[in-house]
Amino acid sequence: MDITIRPLTKDNCDDFFDFFENRAFTDDSPYRCYCQVYQMTKEQYRAAYDNAKPDELGIISREIAKQQILTGVMRGYLAYDREKAIGWCNVNDRAFYPQDSQYDTPFHASADKKEKAIVCFEIAPTHRMKGVATALLQRAMEDAKEEGYCAIEGYPVIRQQRFEWDHAGPLRLYEKNGFTIHSQKDESIVMRKELSFPA
Repeated sequence: MDITIRPLTKDNCDDFFDFFENRAFTDDSPYRCYCQVYQMTKEQYRAAYDNAKPDELGIISREIAKQQILTGVMRGYLAYDREKAIGWCNVNDRAFYPQDSQYDTPFHASADKKEKAIVCFEIAPTHRMKGVATALLQRAMEDAKEEGYCAIEGYPVIRQQRFEWDHAGPLRLYEKNGFTIHSQKDESIVMRKELSFPA
């Protein structure tokens, strides 16, 4: 398998949607989304979904994700097997995640901290357990260091057994790539890797 990692841009936006609509959830995963929620405030979420009909939810989510990609609010990496996207990692400057986030985990930090956050992995069922998430994580780490970020964080959840839809990534994925526990609340952990030190 020849895996290539490419940053998400407006130019490969169609590959992102092709992945989410045709390969990401072919195992009946309960997490059917476009990874758009992490970039939404509570107010934005209510405005988009409170009065939506059930059959409109997917269309609304897709349009929100598209606008986030085109404006650079959503960033991350796509993994390709040949020319077909088979994996995704949502990773961005922590300042790009809202303070009043719809999602409960506090990803946000001020821009001056120069930290990145890894908030989601999604790998096509046919390509799981083949090193795709590791390749995505390592590319995110390499680019963050090259771009002058001081640290990068991930937010796994401790589980007693393997969980197919572990969108934050399993704890062992971070441990084997040099992350250490920064903080912990119940089963939720903040894993952190220092990349450089601020002047």
